[in-house]
Amino acid sequence: MNFRAPIAAIVGAILIVGGSGLTSAYAAPPGDACSFLTQTQVSTVLGFSVATGQRIVPTNAMMCGWSGTGAPTIGGKKVVLDIFGPFGKLTPGDRFANGKTPAQGITKTPVSGVGDDAYYITTPGLGTGLNVKKGNSAFQIRVYGFPPDQIEAMEKTLAQDVLAKL
Repeated sequence: MNFRAPIAAIVGAILIVGGSGLTSAYAAPPGDACSFLTQTQVSTVLGFSVATGQRIVPTNAMMCGWSGTGAPTIGGKKVVLDIFGPFGKLTPGDRFANGKTPAQGITKTPVSGVGDDAYYITTPGLGTGLNVKKGNSAFQIRVYGFPPDQIEAMEKTLAQDVLAKL
């Protein structure tokens, strides 16, 4: 029986669902992403009470999400934090730098005053995220469900809170 095709499909699905999910097998993560922002910090920025942060993928400590209690997880107002870990031979800094590579239809805008380097990445249909690098660490913070002009300010504020714990 040939198991290569099903195994390749499973690995591909894992990479799509939790891009940094396989990294914990290769190196210790910098901590649980849910520990980088408090429920109060996220609630204050979003303007409503959110539940405690929950791992997006239960086995992946590198991604965490916050949303209102009972709020819809798809299309609702929420925050997602992805702490970049190593991926294969790529360091978190490499992953941050690769994200700067121009891509058709995707806008990348430099941001000053956040970490050592930062940029907004706007993808049609997916919204805007803020990628931040500080030293050897990097992460992405995304706010969903708000008007675009509010999202960038919210992401910048939350990024500063994350940076305080890196």
